[in-house]
Amino acid sequence: KKISDILEKSTPKPAVPADLQNLLSQHFGENRSVIEIEELKLSDSCFLPSNDLTHSFSSYLKEICPKWAKLRKNHKEKKSVVMLVICSSALRSLELIKSMTAFKGDCKVLKLFAKHIKIKEQMNMLEKGLFHVGVGTPGRVKALVEQDGLCLNSTKYIILDWNWRDQKLRRMMDIPEVLYKHLYILHFVYSLLLILLSRSGSVRFSFC
Repeated sequence: KKISDILEKSTPKPAVPADLQNLLSQHFGENRSVIEIEELKLSDSCFLPSNDLTHSFSSYLKEICPKWAKLRKNHKEKKSVVMLVICSSALRSLELIKSMTAFKGDCKVLKLFAKHIKIKEQMNMLEKGLFHVGVGTPGRVKALVEQDGLCLNSTKYIILDWNWRDQKLRRMMDIPEVLYKHLYILHFVYSLLLILLSRSGSVRFSFC
């Protein structure tokens, strides 16, 4: 059966932490030891409540980030963002950026995708400017992290655009070429989270 045929008959529902962690376990399970798989697991306390599918993107962000104005004001680190939003495509990234206008206030948002934007240009912007939110695709985020263009040490929120579907009814996690890059960056983020959580416990995942 085609993915689109299956999804057409399924009812959208809010994601839960187990959805993401099961996906990681399934993907890495064949070439990782039991201990290594256990190291990928995070407690439910590392996750914020998912969008119950009644919120707009802006209203959802306001709910999970009630102190956003303070976080935005205190952010001083270049090459980093306070909030990282990961979605499946450049077009979807632009949609989310437009839809979060009521939330973002005076913060600066950086587009983190490859369409019409060279990676060196994004690296220069991150190095010279101060940005609060990054919205983009896992492929470009992966490349920026690998080339030390994007640092996640100041990141407090990682939002996954989990339930949105494209014209073929595919979610981000249903697109193989997106999924591979997405899992790579998630594995990196998980490793970083385990370190950061041992220090401060201040980084949180969320599903929109």
